[in-house]
Amino acid sequence: MGVEATLMLRVTTFNANGIRAAARKGFFAWLRRTAPDVLCIQETKAQEHQLPPEALDLEEYSYAFVDAQKKGYSGVAMYAKMPPDAIVRGFGLPDIDAEGRYVQFDWGSFSIASLYVPSGTSGELRQGVKDSFLEQFIAILARKRNDGRSYILCGDYNIAHKAIDTYDPVRNAKVTGHLPHERAWMDAVIDRAGWVDAFRVVDGERKRYTWWSNWPGAFERNLGWRIDYQLVTPDLASAARAASIYVDERFSDHAPVTIDYDLELPAASGVTPRV
Repeated sequence: MGVEATLMLRVTTFNANGIRAAARKGFFAWLRRTAPDVLCIQETKAQEHQLPPEALDLEEYSYAFVDAQKKGYSGVAMYAKMPPDAIVRGFGLPDIDAEGRYVQFDWGSFSIASLYVPSGTSGELRQGVKDSFLEQFIAILARKRNDGRSYILCGDYNIAHKAIDTYDPVRNAKVTGHLPHERAWMDAVIDRAGWVDAFRVVDGERKRYTWWSNWPGAFERNLGWRIDYQLVTPDLASAARAASIYVDERFSDHAPVTIDYDLELPAASGVTPRV
């Protein structure tokens, strides 16, 4: 009796904090070794004409970039081994779309997106921008949750949701990224809107961080935050099989987060069965 082939989809999300800098640090060599089916990048910090050769010399992938109008700022990208049926760039909201924060690939009724939520680290003004984004985005999430499509929404959400998602939840409750109203927003997304944190489906352990500040020794002592997520619609939650955070090399102040899904995608997607 033969072994039945399983369609396994490997999805990686990564905040590059500058795609050119990440390329110099070996990110694309790592990408070639690991070969995820889909890669979502945030904070490219480059216009498309400024991309390094490594970002474009990937013949096995279809890709799309959404740049910020401001040079050297924000920006998102996606790579996929299977060409999408459609690409969605932005939300249709001019103030948000000008900062290059969203790109989505569609295959049939299935979508994967790369998202970059604003940071509030530079002060009250940007915290206000972040809060405004979150208010608008939760309405978008509610619509997507009920539009009949299946989604994996990858990205840097700039929020450490639970106490286990930051190294010092008491101290950091006064810091942007773990403020009470930000955690309440994530509660609403997960507990009320019904989105699922796919990483926590398969890994409930503490000290699973994806970002570390530039404080001396923060990375070496694992004084980090988990702010990079793959949120999925409930129909995909049971498909999550394994999750990993790659920390053996440093390409950015964030680490790549990879999740394997046992998914049977539309036949036209071209995902290769793994036996």
